[in-house]
Amino acid sequence: MPNRDQPEPPGSGDPGVEGAAELARFVERFALDLTEAGFPRMPARVLVALLVTEDGTATASELGAALSISPAAVSGAIRHLLQLEMVTREREPGRRSDHYRVRDDIWYRSVERRDRAYERLEDTLLAGVAAAGAGSRAGVRLDETRRFFEFVRTETPGVMRRWFALRDDPGAQ
Repeated sequence: MPNRDQPEPPGSGDPGVEGAAELARFVERFALDLTEAGFPRMPARVLVALLVTEDGTATASELGAALSISPAAVSGAIRHLLQLEMVTREREPGRRSDHYRVRDDIWYRSVERRDRAYERLEDTLLAGVAAAGAGSRAGVRLDETRRFFEFVRTETPGVMRRWFALRDDPGAQ
């Protein structure tokens, strides 16, 4: 069992100085990609730091040390990730600090949350179409937007089924 009293850089075992530096660059690069895709910066950095740990867990102090960020920054990022159900909070028996674990199904949960949001958007857009008038140019634009979200939402379950089949049988590509 790893010594949780000493912060370790993210990654497996002892990657060596060069490997640790390369992994730290990866963490920052992937976090930046997530940020450019609309994810908040600090939660993105914390999420990626958790992704690259061997067991998918770390304490707040380990995350702070690995990313050179303040306890407040870690706390805010973790709170965001907990709300999105991308990480879970755990406590090992006999330990005083919480551990945060990246969920194995984080991307599935993310898509699932997005689907629920699309359904709400569809409902709101229906009201917008009615308010603007279905035959008006604005109503037509709003309805096309609604239909797009409906399409994405109804197609997602099939995409997820195919993903799980592929995930469960890597040779099936």
